[in-house]
Amino acid sequence: MGRPWNHKRVHRIYCEMRLNQKPRTKRRLPKRDRQPLGVPDRINAVWAIDFMHDALYGGRIFRTLNVIDEADRDGLGIDVAVSIPGPRVIRFLDQLIEVHGKPAAIRCDNGPELTSQVFTAWAAARGIEVRYIQPGKPDQNAFIERFNRSYREEVLNAHLFEPIADVQEITDDWLRRYNEIRPHDALGSLPPARYREKLLAAMSTLELST
Repeated sequence: MGRPWNHKRVHRIYCEMRLNQKPRTKRRLPKRDRQPLGVPDRINAVWAIDFMHDALYGGRIFRTLNVIDEADRDGLGIDVAVSIPGPRVIRFLDQLIEVHGKPAAIRCDNGPELTSQVFTAWAAARGIEVRYIQPGKPDQNAFIERFNRSYREEVLNAHLFEPIADVQEITDDWLRRYNEIRPHDALGSLPPARYREKLLAAMSTLELST
């Protein structure tokens, strides 16, 4: 008969197991320059992307990939899945590019999906500049942080989700209303879709004049 299990013995065994494991090495990131945050005057000048996470009613974690255009704050899309690895990020962005056109630059943080070789190679092949914010400086991606806050309060915190398909359905409905109906103070009390029309008209006029 073995010795009775107690907290001290469990802790000692746990420590011994940890000693036998390879120590985790912290991922070293290249030095990032500060990213100034200005409002672009053209559609597709800069897209901002970011991840969020939440849980279904049963406890299963899911993630979202949020994408906006910084010029008009238009929510270009939100992808919902249990896992969103680098290849899925690329597929989703390619789908958005087919609809909205290609951005000149993408602003993002230093998450592993966005610093991976597959993502950086995709961006280089597309001729898209990747603007990494400095670690621990979410204010350098403030437009999408504000978007995320609205999405968190009005969707993720406001509903109990059971199948993950419900998350995508409710998200898509919210995104349509966000873009087409909801006025934004920063856009002169216009919804993003109406403000986008103004920017596109201004861009067309400028191109004709040149």
